[in-house]
Amino acid sequence: METRQLGPSPLTVSVVGLGCNNFGRPMTASESKEGTRAVVDAAIEAGVTFFDTADIYGAEYGLSETRLGEVLGRNRDRIVLATKFGHTQVPSPIPGRKGSRAYIRTAVEGSLTRLKTDHIDLYQQHTPDPSVPIDETLGALDELVREGKVVAIGNSNFDAAQLAEADAAAERLGTARFVSAQNEYNLLARGVEEDVLPAVRSAGLGFLPFFPLAVGLFTGKFTRTERPADTRIMRSRPQVVEDAPWDAMEAYAAFCRDHGISMLEATFGWLLSRAGLTSVIAGATTAQQVTQNASAGNGWRPTPAEAEVIEGFFPRS
Repeated sequence: METRQLGPSPLTVSVVGLGCNNFGRPMTASESKEGTRAVVDAAIEAGVTFFDTADIYGAEYGLSETRLGEVLGRNRDRIVLATKFGHTQVPSPIPGRKGSRAYIRTAVEGSLTRLKTDHIDLYQQHTPDPSVPIDETLGALDELVREGKVVAIGNSNFDAAQLAEADAAAERLGTARFVSAQNEYNLLARGVEEDVLPAVRSAGLGFLPFFPLAVGLFTGKFTRTERPADTRIMRSRPQVVEDAPWDAMEAYAAFCRDHGISMLEATFGWLLSRAGLTSVIAGATTAQQVTQNASAGNGWRPTPAEAEVIEGFFPRS
């Protein structure tokens, strides 16, 4: 599989990453240890080297990390392992402000233990914490880098101003700087194109979109009338299907047919043609899904004219 360097870090990752938010998730094939192992093994077999999780993923705090740590074993050194800390909107068993040094020091030890590793390749702040100066957060993360517990640091859900503030602070303080940014980005959610992506490119960061398939809408499984019930989107977010712009979706489906590609291939290809984008993080609950994602991301790329046509179906609001 094609690989790309992650921003100014020494990390090189596959262009299709595995989102591990389904590990330990109830009512999924990957809820169990055995189900998680099937997905992980299939991902590695398909050439996926970037695994992205978080301490809040799973049915309970830390369960996704625990499942991943249980099954990686000797494959740990074959992948780039990313996790996140400090989501300010989700309860945590760790007391204190989530961007603070004390919180980060405790959180990283928990993640290392659950993941059964001595280091995390990419440690990401899950959401900004406005109650803590970014200087303190970066100082704590810099300590982890210097101690060898973390190779590189990233952020998630930062806006353009927060990205610029963090980068300026790291330069002023002489600390490790964020090497990546992770934000929602797909054909129905293109808001980051206005200011976040330009800020990412200006700082030379790697960009990692989450929800790249709009929670599954762009897998090609759904039509105006066909809506498989045994899917995450129908179980947890049926409104995404109900509110989908079906005229645009049908025009996009026709474009895919005309080009002899699946909607999955077209969507991965469009994302991977965006400047600054490093890896598309796609979740999977079965070995078949992760194999399909890896295959789709390893092929077709649009010409500039084709990308313009695709974007015309889903204009940025």
